[in-house]
Amino acid sequence: MIIGLTGSIASGKSTVSQMLKELGYPIVDADLVARQVVEPGSETLEKIKGAFGEDVILPNGSLDRKKVGDLIFTDPASRKRLNDIIHPAIRNEMLRQRADYMAEGQKVVIMDIPLLFESKLQHFVDKILVVSVTEENQLKRLMERNELVEGEALARISSQLPMSVKEEGADAVIYNNGTIEETKWQLNRILEEWDAGISEQ
Repeated sequence: MIIGLTGSIASGKSTVSQMLKELGYPIVDADLVARQVVEPGSETLEKIKGAFGEDVILPNGSLDRKKVGDLIFTDPASRKRLNDIIHPAIRNEMLRQRADYMAEGQKVVIMDIPLLFESKLQHFVDKILVVSVTEENQLKRLMERNELVEGEALARISSQLPMSVKEEGADAVIYNNGTIEETKWQLNRILEEWDAGISEQ
């Protein structure tokens, strides 16, 4: 079984991902893969250099994330060009890691994909687990975590699909508004319901 784990910014998805890791589940982490595919010497980084020039490469050979970030935020055409290079590379690497885990005989693999719905990757997984949080808690946590003023935090939240839409697309939802213990209890109950316990592996 392939479980897609997703949520929204400051919903606590990373906390749940860590719980799954501690339980022993193999995890394909989209954010980690996104960094791996642009490591110095990678084919993807060479393509980015070809599209945007040497300016976006730091002296040590790695990607100048700040420069690329500035570029794509101000220019939609550049953003599309970058995404057309990076997204296929990320998807291919995620599928490769997923296949490796399955070949090892893993019965359950977690695919931790923050923008699962936004990127329309539902077909990558068998079940979707959404980590949700109230709008009030999300705003408060994001402002505290990233030291943002309310307007900045709201802008980041609104750049993603609303939590309610993600909940509708989920096979199960963890409501991460209480204690860590409450979140862990919900996670274990869902894994049990799905017959996805690590002991069955």
